[in-house]
Amino acid sequence: MTPETVYESLRDELISDLKAAMPMDGVMLLLHGAMVAGDYDDCEGDLLAHIRKIVGPDIPVGAVLDLHANVSDQMLQQASVLVGYKEYPHTDIYQRLEDLFHIVADAAEGKTRPVMYSFALPIIGGSYHTNCEPMHSFVRKMEALEKQDAVLNVWLAHGFEYGDVPFLGVRMVAITDNAPSLAEEIAEKMGRKFYTMRNEALAKPETMESCLDTAVAAPQGPVTIADTFDNAGGGAPSDSTFFLKEMMDRKIENAGIASIWDPVAVSICEDAGMGACLPLRIGGKLGPASGNPVDVTATVIGRAENVIQELGGSQMSMGRCAAVKIYLGADGPRDASPEQGIDVILSQIRTQPVAPNIFTELGVDPFLKKILVIKSNQHFFAAFEPISADILYAGGLGVLQSDMTTIPYKRANTKQF
Repeated sequence: MTPETVYESLRDELISDLKAAMPMDGVMLLLHGAMVAGDYDDCEGDLLAHIRKIVGPDIPVGAVLDLHANVSDQMLQQASVLVGYKEYPHTDIYQRLEDLFHIVADAAEGKTRPVMYSFALPIIGGSYHTNCEPMHSFVRKMEALEKQDAVLNVWLAHGFEYGDVPFLGVRMVAITDNAPSLAEEIAEKMGRKFYTMRNEALAKPETMESCLDTAVAAPQGPVTIADTFDNAGGGAPSDSTFFLKEMMDRKIENAGIASIWDPVAVSICEDAGMGACLPLRIGGKLGPASGNPVDVTATVIGRAENVIQELGGSQMSMGRCAAVKIYLGADGPRDASPEQGIDVILSQIRTQPVAPNIFTELGVDPFLKKILVIKSNQHFFAAFEPISADILYAGGLGVLQSDMTTIPYKRANTKQF
């Protein structure tokens, strides 16, 4: 939830800049599609409405949305085109920006007249991974449709299931060149196809205990485990300690965790300096769903001023980070090898890790680890899959529940599901 005044300040700044730049041939925006701020259930729809008032009805206005958007009627009414990511993880951000540019530019020059149709599905969105079947083939089908005459764009809005808004849900969107019947036909046909495969396509995480059993028994590593319930990208605190505590209790070594959001612990490590061995309280700061803080004796093994993570061409800052090693043997750090203990990455900024440099920039070699625990749902996959012997998805403990029936929706129209 974004503070209402923060959204209004951002919107008003954008609108002021737009007014100063008028007249415009077209407007293109890079948005998300699930922003909520105070009484604003639909920040993107509100922003598009303000833009439309300024540019008038004839100027093409388009936006690229995250596929985890909750697409509202207001967004569809105020925008000329809405183009969404097709891939999860989002490896296609630049391609979708190019798609939007060509559609808006052609419309501005009068070469095309884009029309958009959305088919709403009675589904609360979930985690649909497009790197595996059946979603991989579904995405390829959308791309094939775009090669047909008059078809400009086709995409699926998976929805953001943690957004409690009246228009929560999945939508199939099709954009054609002045062919409304074709857009409706494609959106409905593809939407119904997705509905039939919805359960097969939904990712189903295993328990933390089961994932660790599998990883420990694996003949080689790294076995990467996604801690999906503590994914900052979905709104989780990213400071849960369940995995750390379980691995310590089992005395699992040669493991790495990235990253636990704990700016206080980062500052303590910075003050202590490289090589310092000190008592440290890690994680568990934001409430019961984060677990209890874990008290350890840790050795500072890495520091970085600003770790930048890259996903699909976009960059995300983890801020100042520190790496600590927790030795599980009685001898502690004396004559220790890199394979001993658990290496924990601590971050100043609450952002999901998506690439191995979250380890390497802090002096930890993820290639040599038997087990890597990553606090992400799926965006880590593209960068970690090439270095992993296996990838597992864990859930069960944390904020982001995968069983939507456990979420106490108040504003969403759940009667339609």
